[in-house]
Amino acid sequence: MMDARGLWMVLCLLLLAHASLQQNSKKGNGKKESAINTAIENLQRKVDEIIQDLNVLKEQQALQTVCLKGTKIHRKCFLANLVKQSFHAASDDCIAKGGSLSTPLTGDENDQLYSYVRQSIGPDEHIWLGINDMVTDGHWVDQSGSNVRFKNWETEITQQPDGGRNQNCAVLSTTANGKWFDENCKAEKASVCEFNIV
Repeated sequence: MMDARGLWMVLCLLLLAHASLQQNSKKGNGKKESAINTAIENLQRKVDEIIQDLNVLKEQQALQTVCLKGTKIHRKCFLANLVKQSFHAASDDCIAKGGSLSTPLTGDENDQLYSYVRQSIGPDEHIWLGINDMVTDGHWVDQSGSNVRFKNWETEITQQPDGGRNQNCAVLSTTANGKWFDENCKAEKASVCEFNIV
């Protein structure tokens, strides 16, 4: 994929060719105009492709910035948000940034997220996870509505999840070594946004 300067150079050349074709179209007849119109359409398609490529480069650069500020775990970048807010507000913030609330998919990912939270937010904190059982009590789903396959509930002392209809969101606890607890969605907790690396 071209870098941004190369894309701009190609874009400028295409625009010059487009202007040249427009001047020639004033001199030609019907067949020439048809050929010129086809050439203009092709150039417009190329310009659109270049703009798409440029947008992809911008997204990749933004994601690299997120990874530099946060941490990379497997094929995701994680970025801590120390501001304590409700589950819905934290989720909305992550979505506005182009990500979603962190949702570990494996034990290793959960352990690394736990370590990152201890480092970036603190050793006595809970963060929102991107899972809930709002629709059906006891049926935990991620933010896309898919069933949660990996679970890390604290079950030795408190038998989580234990909050019933009053606690429909989940947190990862640093005080319980990364174990999960159900929590009232209106409680205010820190959060970690995750961004998938393409």
